[in-house]
Amino acid sequence: MRELLRTTDPTIIPYATALLQGEGIEVFDIDVHMHTIESTLGMMPRRLMVRREDHFMAVSILRDNGIALHD
Repeated sequence: MRELLRTTDPTIIPYATALLQGEGIEVFDIDVHMHTIESTLGMMPRRLMVRREDHFMAVSILRDNGIALHD
């Protein structure tokens, strides 16, 4: 597994997930069950993971759709 995306923006994870699943890439939102005040307020980042072999393609898909990634 490789981390693909880390964000505090609650709209990015579902959008990125939909894009990647639409291309047949399995996505893992590993912080989805973080029910704390910090996560509710958007202070705790959520992370999106993909399989190592899908990482290169996933990065390309997200960048092509305007999602900024930090290397």
